[in-house]
Amino acid sequence: MDPFTHITQVAQQFFLHAKGSHDWDHTDRVRKLCIHIGSQERADLEILRYAAILHDLGRSAQDQAKGQLCHAELSANFACQILEKHQVDPMKIAKIVHCIESHRFRGRIAPHSKEAQILFDADKLDSIGAVGIGRAFLFAGEIGARLHNPHVDLEKTRPYTREDTAFREYQVKLSKVKDRMLTLEGKRIANERHRFMVEFFDRLNKEVEGEL
Repeated sequence: MDPFTHITQVAQQFFLHAKGSHDWDHTDRVRKLCIHIGSQERADLEILRYAAILHDLGRSAQDQAKGQLCHAELSANFACQILEKHQVDPMKIAKIVHCIESHRFRGRIAPHSKEAQILFDADKLDSIGAVGIGRAFLFAGEIGARLHNPHVDLEKTRPYTREDTAFREYQVKLSKVKDRMLTLEGKRIANERHRFMVEFFDRLNKEVEGEL
C-alpha cells in the first residue's frame, strides 16, 4: 500500500464520529477543489493532496470545546505526527504543515506558499455557494440554533448559541469569503458561489416575511 493511501485511512479514523458539517465528505470536497485549483495554478499537487486530507483532523476537538481551541493548530500537530510516523520527507512535512496551520479563516498564521493559499481557498469555497448554504444549516441544526432570524443582532449574538443561525453565519463570515480569496481560480469560483448565496438569502428573507 502506498503511503498516501495508508495516511488517508488513518485520517478517516478522525472522522468516525464527526458531525455532518465537518465530516470526511467536507475533507474530500476540499481535496477535489485543491486538485482543480492546483492544476490551474501549477502547484505541487502531492503537497496539496496530503494537506487536504489532513487539514481538519482537529475539527471535532474544536467543536467539543465550543470554539475555544484552534482546529488548524491541532490538525497541524496531528498531521506532523502522522507524516513523521510514515517517514514522509521532512521538507515535505514542513510544507504540508504550513498549509494546514494557515488554512483557518480566523487563524493567526497567514498562508505564504502557493499550496497554502490554495488550501485556504479550497476550504473557504466549500463554505459558500449551494454546498456552503447546506453546511451552514446543517451546523445550525447540530448546535440547536433556530432555522432563521432575519432580524438577528450581530452585536448581541454569539457562536454556538440558539441565534447562531445559517443567516448569521452568512452575515458574519460567508458574505465576506469572496473577498478573502488568494488565487485567481479561487476568486472566479467564489464570485459565482457568492451570487448564488445572495439570491438565496434574499429569497429566504422574503419568504419568512410572507412576501413570496
